[in-house]
Amino acid sequence: MSELILHHYPGSPFSEKVRLVLGYKRMHWRSVIVPVVMPKPDVLALTGRYRRTPFLQIGSDIYCDTALICQVIEQHHPEPTIYPAAAAGTGQILAQWADTDLFWVAIPYTMQPAGAAEIFKGAPPEFMKAFAADRAAMTAGMKRPSTRDAAAQLHSYLVWLDALLHDGRAFLCGAEASVADFSVAQSVWYIRRAPAVAGILRPFERLGAWFERVNAFGHGVYQAMSSAEAIALAASRGHHAPVSINPELGYEEDEAVTVTPIDYAQDPVDGMLVGLSHERVTIQRQDERAGTVHVHFPRIGYQLRKAQD
Repeated sequence: MSELILHHYPGSPFSEKVRLVLGYKRMHWRSVIVPVVMPKPDVLALTGRYRRTPFLQIGSDIYCDTALICQVIEQHHPEPTIYPAAAAGTGQILAQWADTDLFWVAIPYTMQPAGAAEIFKGAPPEFMKAFAADRAAMTAGMKRPSTRDAAAQLHSYLVWLDALLHDGRAFLCGAEASVADFSVAQSVWYIRRAPAVAGILRPFERLGAWFERVNAFGHGVYQAMSSAEAIALAASRGHHAPVSINPELGYEEDEAVTVTPIDYAQDPVDGMLVGLSHERVTIQRQDERAGTVHVHFPRIGYQLRKAQD
């Protein structure tokens, strides 16, 4: 079985979600640290124009979006599962909410001036300027809540989450951890990185104890890998994970298409369609360094279009 390579950086909330999943499953994996801001030439060699962090590489297959990444990790290492039968459906719905609604109030709340000062403590002014410009470009057109609105919404969400644990359950959906726990944990983790604003978590003792249980899973066992090594590995592989196209979905094999995130970092990735289902889309790309790569996306959260549209 090909090794799993996570392209990430330490301060990325969505990366922490995946790192905790890898820890829960006690997995061995390879770690490629990517730049926090553009330019990201080695990232784009593998993903096309997709610039979000993290992404998962298995040989010359590239998996984007943590919802899909978690499914792929589960397929390669099914025990212990993050999709327990007792949480079927509920875990995925709660995870989707946490990856969107919860995340997009936790981030602006944490990044108020007092929180940002702690998140970026010691960072040089030139990095801060580059980070601000980069994230402004990523979220252009998005309506983000003010600090006061974010605080109010976040408090409501924390009340809901704490209430889920009122019956003494260990995890959000029951006795076993599910993908929902890791999706929620990333936002709590990020808020806790800024003690100046983390007091909002203090009243929720059940949620605090839950987070300690999830955080204790750690990150598994990983070994550093350079981006150049990862690109060379992709180029050396002559095969990809099997995919197929559902003919009922209105697309044909090898059709020129684009895949674009619908919320932020809306940079279209173009290629030839090689896989399509109700759940996933896969395009084939050619790169002068990475060779022939298959880039996989979930259908939820992404727009698929024919190139001529």
